[in-house]
Amino acid sequence: MAEKRPGEPFTRIDVQEAKKMIDEEDVQVIDSREPHEHAEGHVPGSIQIQHMATMAQAAKIARDKPVLFICKSGQRSAVAAEFAAALGITDIYNVDGGHDAWRAAGYPLEEGM
Repeated sequence: MAEKRPGEPFTRIDVQEAKKMIDEEDVQVIDSREPHEHAEGHVPGSIQIQHMATMAQAAKIARDKPVLFICKSGQRSAVAAEFAAALGITDIYNVDGGHDAWRAAGYPLEEGM
């Protein structure tokens, strides 16, 4: 269930909520993992921006729709979401459980860049 914790500028969602948003809304999904991890399998349509490159690649982040950050388990994506908030982006979500939970739920993955 979506959770907004005090002190966090993003909303935490699980993979089921993320999948529903992706299927039903116009969202941007950012994979905060390393390029080789992204190439091995990622949420279809996601773009790869390493968590520590979020600020440097700010121009690639949507400001007109919800942005979902996902990594392997949810920690790097939380850092990326914090950086996005520092850039003034407000409609941001962190996918708890990350690609590990996405894969475990049987959701589709796309390979390559």
